Amino acid sequence: MAQKVKLSTIAESLGLSTATISLALRDSPLVAADTRDKIKEQARALGYIYNRRAASLRTSRSGIVGVVFHDVMNPFYGEILKAIESELDRSRQTFILSNHYDSVEKQRTFIETLLQLGSDGIIMSPAIGTPIEDMTLAEENGMPAILVARSLDGVDMPTYRGDDSYGISLATNHLISLGHRTIAMVGGTDQTSTGRDRYQGYVNALRKAGIEVDPNLRIPGPRSKQGGFEAAVHFLSLPQKPTAAVCWNDLVAIGLMNGISRAGLVPGVDISVTGYDDLEEAAIATPALTTVSNGQAEVGRLAARALLDRLAGSHEPDGIHLIKPEMRIRQSTGPVRPRV
Repeated sequence: MAQKVKLSTIAESLGLSTATISLALRDSPLVAADTRDKIKEQARALGYIYNRRAASLRTSRSGIVGVVFHDVMNPFYGEILKAIESELDRSRQTFILSNHYDSVEKQRTFIETLLQLGSDGIIMSPAIGTPIEDMTLAEENGMPAILVARSLDGVDMPTYRGDDSYGISLATNHLISLGHRTIAMVGGTDQTSTGRDRYQGYVNALRKAGIEVDPNLRIPGPRSKQGGFEAAVHFLSLPQKPTAAVCWNDLVAIGLMNGISRAGLVPGVDISVTGYDDLEEAAIATPALTTVSNGQAEVGRLAARALLDRLAGSHEPDGIHLIKPEMRIRQSTGPVRPRV
């Protein structure tokens, strides 16, 4: 096997000290920018590989952060992850990603693996049914945890997410302002804080407008485009004949609109539909989706920043930190049409 390139090898080739080489490779401001660039270029040319294990022994830090979500294939989590990655990059932190798919066992295995690797911290959207013991496992072993998107009862950790109750009330109030009174809610689950808060926002808006809350107008469950598409059959067969739908997220809304279109109706004309999250796909859907911007980029940025601050010795207050959502009105909603 070829011998590993050492710092001393780079130092000798450039006529510099190993201390200068080490500082430059760690982007220290004590080394001039042009010198740092020269050293990095030479390191790449010689095939130098940074020894993270040795560095962690010196600093008691691995430079690794764990990130675990329900499913990063959901663009909502993808946008949070992008912001986390951008923030971690600035501090030269590397992350390991896992999807738990709402499996508590899979999530627990990931946390244990991070502890075995000596990871610096974890950012997570906890799986449904996560016990408090699994959360304290990380903290008690010196691995600070930051929560995103979902909060957990009884867990007082920094948690960053959108104000889901307020956000859904914005969408519901928008439909009410257009004259809709029979408004269904499609998707979500009471098993998560997000699901409970969004349904409560829908209920609060209806009650404030003097509209009776009909539990038969709630279609729980769907969280994907396929789920929204399949829910269209149920939605269109409701005896109350809703004129509008508040959807759990943009994916459900787009799927529902496809199902409505397949039935020969026109979303935004015959039936108004709102989404939630303001994904990139929402603006280019047909019709363009009226939705709620949930601030996922800000959620990711603040969560990563909070973890980095903890690692640096400062402490972001525990508890829930809410990002205020904003309405995005497009073509998928319109005035209620008189029944023929």
